[in-house]
Amino acid sequence: MSTSARPSPASSRQPLDVQPLLAALEQRLGYWLPAGHESDRVCSAMREGVLAPGKRVRPLLLLLVARDVDAGDAADPLGLLDFACAVEMIHAASLMLDDLPCMDDAALRRGRPTSHRQFGEDVAILAAVALVSRAFGVVAQAHGLSSECRTQAAASLSCAVGLQGLVQGQFRDLRYGKGARSAEAITATNELKTSVLFDAALQMAAFATGADAAARQALARFARDLGQAFQLLDDLSDGAEGTGKDAHQDADKSTLIATLGACTVRNRLHAHLQSAERHLAKACPHGDDTRFFVRAFFDRQLARLS
Repeated sequence: MSTSARPSPASSRQPLDVQPLLAALEQRLGYWLPAGHESDRVCSAMREGVLAPGKRVRPLLLLLVARDVDAGDAADPLGLLDFACAVEMIHAASLMLDDLPCMDDAALRRGRPTSHRQFGEDVAILAAVALVSRAFGVVAQAHGLSSECRTQAAASLSCAVGLQGLVQGQFRDLRYGKGARSAEAITATNELKTSVLFDAALQMAAFATGADAAARQALARFARDLGQAFQLLDDLSDGAEGTGKDAHQDADKSTLIATLGACTVRNRLHAHLQSAERHLAKACPHGDDTRFFVRAFFDRQLARLS
C-alpha cells in the first residue's frame, strides 16, 4: 500500500477511489486474524465479526487523514495499516457486545445474523474480549513505527474503549436511553458512543505522522462533529431498508429524533458536517481526500433516505 499520492484541491473533486486502501486493509486484517481450525469457534467468531463486509469508515479515515496530514510522507504505510486494523477490531468487538441480548438484543448486523445468533452468547463475548486484546497487540507490534508512537496510540485507544469512552456511552444508553432525556444528555451519550473512537483513530494517524499539537486539536474537534453527524445519520436510518441491521431498534429510545423531530435532526447533521469540514481544513491544509470521502459518504447515505 502507498499513502503518498495526494491530489491537489482541484483534482480531489474527481471521484475518490478508496478501493486500493480497502484491499490493502482487508489483506492486513486477514494477516492479523488468520483462520484457525474449523473447531475453533472463538477464532471463527473473531474473523466473522471483523471480516464480514462493512463500510470500514474508521480505518479508512485513519489512512486518509494520515495521507492528508503527512506532507512529508514520513509514516510507515504498513504501520498505518496496522493501526487501522486495530481500530477496526475494536469497532467490531464493540458491535458484538452491543448486539448481545442483555444489551440491544439485535438479530442482524451487516446483513448477517449477529455473532451471538451464529455462535452463541458465550462465544460472542469471548471473541469480543479476544479482539480487544488482539487490537492492542497489533498496536504494540505496528510495523515501522517508533515505540513512543505505539505507546501514544495504545493510550489513545485505551481511553476510547474505557470508562470515559465506549463503555460509558453504552452504559448510559442502556440505563437512560428509554427514559426522558434532554437533547444535551443525548448528545453527550452520542459523543461517548461514537465520537471517541473516531478521535482515537485520527489521533493515531496524527501520532504516526508527527502532526503537531494544533493539528491534533483540530482533528479532535473534527472527530467530535463527525461522530455527532454519524450518530444522527444512524438515528435517521432506523427503519430504512438496506441498512443490514434490525429495523426500528430505536423505537422505544429517547433519541434526538424523538426529542426534536427528523427535520431538526437533519439540520443539526448538516451543521455538524460543516463544522467538521472547518476543523479538518485546519488540520489538513495540504490535502482534502478526507473531506471528499466524508462528504461523499454522507451524500450517499442521505440519498438513500430521501
